Amino acid sequence: MFLQHLSLVNFKNYGGLEVELSSKINCFTGNNGVGKTNILDAIYYLSFCKSFLSNNDAVNIKHGDALFVVEGRYQVNDSQELIYCGFETGKRKRFKRNKKEYEKLADHIGLIPLVMISPYDINLITGGSDERRKFVDGIISQFDREYLFDLQRYNRVLAQRNFLLKQYGKTGYIDDSVLDIYDEELVETGQQIHIKREDFVSRMKPVFQQYFTHISKGRETVSLIYNSGLSNQNFREQLQSSRDKDKQARFSTVGIHKDDLDFMLGDFAMRRLGSQGQQKSYLVALKLAQFEFIYQQCGFKPLLLLDDVFDKLDSDRVEQIIMLVAQNNFGQIFITDTNPQRIHQVLSQIEGEYYHYHVSPNQLERVYETI
Repeated sequence: MFLQHLSLVNFKNYGGLEVELSSKINCFTGNNGVGKTNILDAIYYLSFCKSFLSNNDAVNIKHGDALFVVEGRYQVNDSQELIYCGFETGKRKRFKRNKKEYEKLADHIGLIPLVMISPYDINLITGGSDERRKFVDGIISQFDREYLFDLQRYNRVLAQRNFLLKQYGKTGYIDDSVLDIYDEELVETGQQIHIKREDFVSRMKPVFQQYFTHISKGRETVSLIYNSGLSNQNFREQLQSSRDKDKQARFSTVGIHKDDLDFMLGDFAMRRLGSQGQQKSYLVALKLAQFEFIYQQCGFKPLLLLDDVFDKLDSDRVEQIIMLVAQNNFGQIFITDTNPQRIHQVLSQIEGEYYHYHVSPNQLERVYETI
């Protein structure tokens, strides 16, 4: 599967854009602020029905206009898929597959699998545990609807339980029989979520470590650890033993909503001791492991988007990453960078097709290609 053609109308800084794309590697270079990332964001839109930068569709309309349209034509085996996204101010977003509109946007998720690597991924390391849970849940939910339903049900019951605990703080009274009902529902869904998260991390870990070793040329050792209270104690027993503590805290203090991923550099937390280059290498390896997981689940290669990932990386790591993703086990790749010489120098060493586009304000020009 690959994206053959991308069309933009009034999307961010582009009034109109039509671009034919290589099935292998597509590079977009230019100064900061000229719209390189906006092209990748449009491609992201066609996979996830939203921007990776904002949940507000209106901010993606070109200044002074009232609507935007993003269209993509994909080659999938021997057939084509035409995906359309349109949004007009004051109206609902419209999403179509082969000219037929979706009733629910969720039905589209997973059709065009995609992995995005961007500077914003640093929040996975520096942010709170909710960022890392969201990362895990987002990947598993794309291919396991039962997991998504369990997660939605767990969060709904958790909110009800927390509301009851908050009311106890105001009234001094709580019906323990209602808490018992909530606890059983949390146990039923929470244990299933825990099992699938644990399995996901165990499958991701060796692939992730292999990619990091390649990028760093074996100079550092890293690990990925799933940290969950359910790994050490029965969840039902935890809820019972923590009930008094929950009443005092006015919220649920144990459960899978407290799970975390520990990103380790040797024996230390990556967030504390990792350099910018090490942290970026860690995230690239993590996302490439995500790519491999999705590939195994859906049977074909996701699109791979690398947005400004080479900044603050030494030349060795840059070369290792590009040489790695240029191999045949990856599919169609999109790269943005401010340094065209760096991209051309590395890509000239590999065999295969790539297109190199120069991006200037509101314009795109193909400056180099190999076939």
